[in-house]
Amino acid sequence: MSEGVLVPADDLVEQVSRTTGLSPDDARRVVADVLAYFTETTEDYVRRRHAELQVYGVRNDEIFARVAAELRQWPVRSPELSARQLRRIVYG
Repeated sequence: MSEGVLVPADDLVEQVSRTTGLSPDDARRVVADVLAYFTETTEDYVRRRHAELQVYGVRNDEIFARVAAELRQWPVRSPELSARQLRRIVYG
């Protein structure tokens, strides 16, 4: 696997497969997706959401307000970030 990619534990994959009826391959993909979601850094999340929202023509002021609100609800705690801090994450 590539660097930084978490490999799901076999016992967790077996549990998900057994309790959901998913095939082991599908369960492994689901577990890997969940692990990736919960291990995404704040900076990666901000960059990803900014790019996703730009595709739909959302303006930066709205993007940064929306991302700040999303981070407050994000399951992995993030520090409270201002629009300026979010802008710096995206544009450097």
